[in-house]
Amino acid sequence: MLELTKNKWDALKRLSDENGVIGALAIDQRGSLKKMIASGEASHVGDEGIIRFKELVSEELTPFATAILLDPEYGLTAAKVRSKNSGLLVAYEKTGYDASEAGRLPDLLPEWSVKRLKEAGADAIKFLLYYDVDEDEKINNYKHVYMERVGSECAAEDLPFFLEIVSYDAENDNVKGKAYAKIKPHKVIGAMKEFTKPQYHVDVLKVEVPVDMNFVEGYTEGEAVYSKEEAASFFKEQSEATELPFIFLSAGVSAELFQQTLKFAKESGSTFNGVLCGRATWKDGVAPFASNGEEAGRGWLQENGRRNIEELNLVLKETASSWFNKAN
Repeated sequence: MLELTKNKWDALKRLSDENGVIGALAIDQRGSLKKMIASGEASHVGDEGIIRFKELVSEELTPFATAILLDPEYGLTAAKVRSKNSGLLVAYEKTGYDASEAGRLPDLLPEWSVKRLKEAGADAIKFLLYYDVDEDEKINNYKHVYMERVGSECAAEDLPFFLEIVSYDAENDNVKGKAYAKIKPHKVIGAMKEFTKPQYHVDVLKVEVPVDMNFVEGYTEGEAVYSKEEAASFFKEQSEATELPFIFLSAGVSAELFQQTLKFAKESGSTFNGVLCGRATWKDGVAPFASNGEEAGRGWLQENGRRNIEELNLVLKETASSWFNKAN
């Protein structure tokens, strides 16, 4: 059971619906979003383009989301135009990682602290960690110490700490292939077990689903890696691996597959507590914005983006569990 201070409890409630389910929108992408926008021909390019697109997403979609996740580099003006009923998560990590060094090591934004993010209006802090449970002990120990540091900072400022874990295999860069699909449950569940430990002060885990749904029997057009029964057992095992609230990230899959995945998770006995869904909601709106300008982007968000998020909200009502049951 997660022990929460009053401030953390109140902050988590601001990020959730009245039933204790988190239906949050993520648009803390930086470099990748800038590249997507640059591929078009609009007048908004570079920093101006990324800032403006985030503002549009915040204006148009936060009325339908319980919270929005933004970055302090390009997203603070978007935070100001969000719906008053939508909470604010702020990213604390530098985007990406240094590929010239082993281990996908974490790094903080040097000009920010949890204290400063709190002063900028954050209801909670999000940190993204790349983690391979089987990697060299020295690398993983570095990451453990780093997360203890971030967790302690959040605890000192009395802000909820959302740890986003993205699993990988240090021996194989292809996380979309069949070989990785076979070991993904071990990687995802092992990481969750580690960061559930109390020394990290994590309040909510933001995690991948434990299988690659593109290789699940009935969901794949090619050869399956898991039967439906096996996949279901991994969702159940994931749920039992932590006592903390946990939410799913969309990992860039289509809106339709993500919704199907949540239904499968529920049927499998998962007690996940919501989602922090990014590209599945808004990524197809980048092209009209980048090619035809602001009004085209806004029009896409008002119609397609809103439909994506409202459909997801309906699925969440049927599938997600309340974090109220996991905290006191």
